[in-house]
Amino acid sequence: MFQAPSIPVPLLDVTRDNRPLRDQLLEAVARIVDSGQFIGGSDCQRLEHSVAQLCGTEFAIGCASGSDALLLALMAIEIGPGDEVIVPSFTFFATASCVSRLGAKPVFVDVSLETYNLDCLAVEEAITPNTKAMIPVHLFGQCADMAPLLDLAQRYNLHVIEDCAQSIGATYQGQPAGSMGSIGCFSFYPTKNLGGFGDGGMITTNDAGLADRIRLLATHGMRPRYYHQAIGINSRLDTLQAALLNVKLPYLAEWTAQRQENARTYCEFFRQESLDGSLILPHVADDSGHVWNQFTVRIPGGQRDWVRQKLADAKIGTEVYYPVPLHRQACFADLGYEVGSLPVTERLATEVLSLPIFPGLTQREMLSVVGALRQIFASAGAAQKGAA
Repeated sequence: MFQAPSIPVPLLDVTRDNRPLRDQLLEAVARIVDSGQFIGGSDCQRLEHSVAQLCGTEFAIGCASGSDALLLALMAIEIGPGDEVIVPSFTFFATASCVSRLGAKPVFVDVSLETYNLDCLAVEEAITPNTKAMIPVHLFGQCADMAPLLDLAQRYNLHVIEDCAQSIGATYQGQPAGSMGSIGCFSFYPTKNLGGFGDGGMITTNDAGLADRIRLLATHGMRPRYYHQAIGINSRLDTLQAALLNVKLPYLAEWTAQRQENARTYCEFFRQESLDGSLILPHVADDSGHVWNQFTVRIPGGQRDWVRQKLADAKIGTEVYYPVPLHRQACFADLGYEVGSLPVTERLATEVLSLPIFPGLTQREMLSVVGALRQIFASAGAAQKGAA
C-alpha cells in the first residue's frame, strides 16, 4: 500500500492546456481582430478541412454549438411531426431536445451496464413504422457498438446520427467517430477534449447532398444572399473560435494520449489498493479507441452520494453525469415513462461518479484521489463492523 499525499484536485482545469499556448492563442485573436472578418473565411475553412481529415469524412461543416449540430442534422434529414427518433436516456439533454424541437418524438431506450452506450437489443425492440432515425451517443469518449446499430439502420431504412460531442478522435474497429453514420455531430464546449473559448460545433458527413443541405440550413436557408430556399437557423461557427481551435487541434493527439495514460494509471492504482472491489471501474470494449472525456466509475449499494460528499470534504472534484435520466425529466413527462421502465439507465443514475481525468493531471493528484477513496471505503468498512 502507498501513502497518498492529501492535496486538492479539481475535476477540470482547462488552463493547463491553454496556458502553454497563450502566446499563440493571443496572436490568433489579434490577427482576427485586425482582419475585421468575424464570420467565415479561411480560418473556418481550415478547421473544417482538419476535422474532416481527423474523422475520415469527405465533409465537415462548422456551426455554433454541439446542440445546433444535432438540430441541423435532424433538420437535414427532414425529421418532423409524426416521426420517432430513438435516443438513449442516459445522455446530455441536447441529444433528445433536438428531436422535440422539431415536433418529433424522442423514443428513449436503455443502455449497456458496461459501456453506458445504447443497448442494441433495446433499440430493435423500440423500432416502429414511425421510426426515422437513431442517435447513438459515444458517451464519455467511447464509441457505441456501431456494427449492430448500423445493421439495424440498413434493415429498417433508418438514418444514424452520431452524437460525438464527447468523443472527438475516438475509434470503433478502427473507424473514427463521426464517420460511420449518416452524420456526425461534435461539440467544442470548453470542457471537451478539443475545447474552444465559448460555444462551437462541427458536423461531419460523407454525403455531398446532406453537407450542402446543412450549410444552407445553418445560414437561414439563404442562397444567394437574401434569397431563402428553406426555413433555416442562424448557426455559424465564429471565425475567432475557429482560429483558436486551429491553434489547439495539433495538440489533440498528445492530450488524448495523456488522458489514456491517466486512465491506465487510475486502473493500476485502484487494483493495487484492491479498490476495484469497492467500486466498478470503467469498461473498455474490444476494438474501442477510448479518448476518456470522462473517467466514470460506479459506486453501488446506495453509497455514491455519500462518497461524493466525502471526496468534496477532501477537496477532490467530482461530477455526476447524469443524476436524472432524460425519460424522468419533467419536460418529457408527457411521454409517459414510468419509474423502472429503463432499469439500467435508472441504476446508473444512482451509481456513476466521474473523477478528474484531464490532460496535465499529475500522478500525485491521482494518488490523492485514490488515497482519499481508500480512506473513505476503509472508514465505511470500519463503521459497518462497529455496527455489527
